[in-house]
Amino acid sequence: MRTVELLLDEAADAAVREAWRRLADAGLPSQARHRSPTNSPHLTLASCPELTAPIRWELAEVAAALPLPVRFDGVIRFERPTSVLAWSLELDPTLADLHRRVWEAVASDSPPETLSPFHAPGRWSPHITLGRTRRPGAFAGRRVPELLPPPPLRAHLTTLRSFDTETGTLETLTTRA
Repeated sequence: MRTVELLLDEAADAAVREAWRRLADAGLPSQARHRSPTNSPHLTLASCPELTAPIRWELAEVAAALPLPVRFDGVIRFERPTSVLAWSLELDPTLADLHRRVWEAVASDSPPETLSPFHAPGRWSPHITLGRTRRPGAFAGRRVPELLPPPPLRAHLTTLRSFDTETGTLETLTTRA
């Protein structure tokens, strides 16, 4: 599987990494525990089996729209099927349009059954993961928000990339030359 993700500007990246550190220091699930050099704060837009030439063509146009300003909304929790703690992002019209374009690109050349329904427009919830675990309810009932630094008020999504879950490699997706 290949993901399509957006990276944060340096200041927002540092704020997320500080949140990761605080969770880890408190003994809670944290993305800081993932020591892979490919692990960095990101916003996942979609995933697909492969980045075919038609998908890449469309994603190059998306990359041309960067950087994109965003606003953080606060802490959010998911149970799907893992427990996730994250900072949510405001889904303004510009971010919604960029996400729709990515979804349409991957959907245009991928078998429908291979696409995550959580990434579909209308179901997608933009967020930056702080901690994740397979333990159901790991963040429920905890006073976790008090451990975290405040999220940045504003940030920029700066780089479009893809992660190959089979090979563990990252690829920066750029504009057409």
